[in-house]
Amino acid sequence: MSMYKDVGSLKKGGYVIIDGEPCEVVSIEKSKPGKHGSAKVRLVAIGLFDDVKRDMVAPADKKVEVPIVEKKKAQIVSTTPDSIQIMDLETYNTFEVKPPADQSLLSKLQPGVEVEYWESMGKVKIVRLL
Repeated sequence: MSMYKDVGSLKKGGYVIIDGEPCEVVSIEKSKPGKHGSAKVRLVAIGLFDDVKRDMVAPADKKVEVPIVEKKKAQIVSTTPDSIQIMDLETYNTFEVKPPADQSLLSKLQPGVEVEYWESMGKVKIVRLL
């Protein structure tokens, strides 16, 4: 799921889709409109699921896609080296996700522990312990 916004209305900490990947905006610079053109916006964003840095330069009034990031709670059911099975605490659906890259977070993930996970564009990521 996603919606559209003007590039000029995006803020640091907001979300944007660049190259088909949902990203969080980490910096944004706006230039003043010139004599023959509109204001330009340069933003730098980091992928929510792949941690890749992406840049974008566009007119301030250009429409861009903005992902809807759902933040949910779950409980860990089981862990293996390749995946972590979690159960959503609202719907009780169980599914598997990739282990997080953050080793300090990964070391704390045990069955029975409650976590916050983010879901956007069909991708899921464990973000933190609750």
